[in-house]
Amino acid sequence: MITIPKNSTKNFKYFPIMCNRSYGKCLKNSYDVLVVGGGIVGFATARALLTRNKNLQVALVEKEDGPSIHQSGHNSGVIHAGIYYKPGTMRAKMCIEGLYKTYEYCAKNSIPHKKCGKLIIATEESQIKSLYNLYERGLENGTPDIKMINGNDIKTIEPYCKGLQAIHSPHTGIVDWAIVTKHYALDFEKLGGEIIYNFKVNSFEESKSNRALKISSRNNTEILADYVITCGGLQSDKLSLMTGCKADPYILPIRGEYLLLNKKKSYLVKGNIYPVPDPSLPFLGVHFTPRMDGTVYLGPNAVLALKQEGYSWNDISISNTLRLLKLDGVRKLLAKHIKFGINETIKSLYPAKQLKEIQKYIPDIKLNDIQKGPTGVRAQPLWANGTMAEDLVLEIASDDPTNLVKHRIMHCRSAPSPSATSSLPIGEVIVDKMLSKYTKLNDL
Repeated sequence: MITIPKNSTKNFKYFPIMCNRSYGKCLKNSYDVLVVGGGIVGFATARALLTRNKNLQVALVEKEDGPSIHQSGHNSGVIHAGIYYKPGTMRAKMCIEGLYKTYEYCAKNSIPHKKCGKLIIATEESQIKSLYNLYERGLENGTPDIKMINGNDIKTIEPYCKGLQAIHSPHTGIVDWAIVTKHYALDFEKLGGEIIYNFKVNSFEESKSNRALKISSRNNTEILADYVITCGGLQSDKLSLMTGCKADPYILPIRGEYLLLNKKKSYLVKGNIYPVPDPSLPFLGVHFTPRMDGTVYLGPNAVLALKQEGYSWNDISISNTLRLLKLDGVRKLLAKHIKFGINETIKSLYPAKQLKEIQKYIPDIKLNDIQKGPTGVRAQPLWANGTMAEDLVLEIASDDPTNLVKHRIMHCRSAPSPSATSSLPIGEVIVDKMLSKYTKLNDL
């Protein structure tokens, strides 16, 4: 098992070192590429850059004091098998590739994980057709070894669960994605990368020094770089606007609030149990997720967070909420799903309201078996027409190479769910785009 330091922060100063470069003196805070964002996609990208070209000087900055503080450390922990996504899309392909690469990576690095499987269960006759459509989609995507099973077979996999029919995905698994992110960070450092925490980007400017760009933090610390890639998650639209990109896709912060199953009742859930998704709704609905620590998550719901990183109703940013509510796309989405939004808010305020949905699958779970659990905030990319961005979106503000700030900064504006499962392929695709767009990086 690889031991990861709790905090591998690197301090940086102007410190000349010997370096044979075609351009730019190699200073401690001077890099060929700067990656912004210390979540799983940011570290996967930074790691991929140095895997592809070990001669690059690469640093990663993160506004928090460690990796995976937000989405990467506040998720269900599922290794997805690519059933849900539209066949032929990059999202579907990256999820299947990510499934195999994740298991390979976890095994190679002795990261605890479990291939516990998943059932997607129809509890009503009206859901059977959608279940079969989903099964056909999974087959077309190449989801490994999925099969349709009947109600009796459900009991052989989940003895306490009821349903009419189900899709069984034996290769769906679980892992702690925060641990995976820390391993990516350790890989990055071993390859020669620099990690700088507590660096919240305040501006991107053209540099008058030996590098093309100057990146400043809120506390007036500066870093120089020739190229930048931002993987900002919940902050990705704000980072994009700093360099003159278009307004959308906006990042809508969606808070998911889980319930915890009493540990004495954790035997009721063996693997992941999911509902048949309603295609008219934007989110999946209640599901059952075992965790690596032995706990079981139930849920989550989905409510609009009142702050970009708002993990409770007490986390409020009036200015940010008003900004979002003024956006056409947000208003269109809320208007379309107003009933769904009200129901989710009620479930947030009164968690017991979720019990009826839970008991459709496992009747033995009672009110005193559940309690409030952890929350996470999902960065949901949203187009101006009110539809959700479902694939990888990379953007550069300008193709004019003389406009250094607009041309030399690439933004990852949407990393499609499930971005943790797909993180290694996403990082590779981003690096492909970087090296194709900025060919000088190949020559260093």
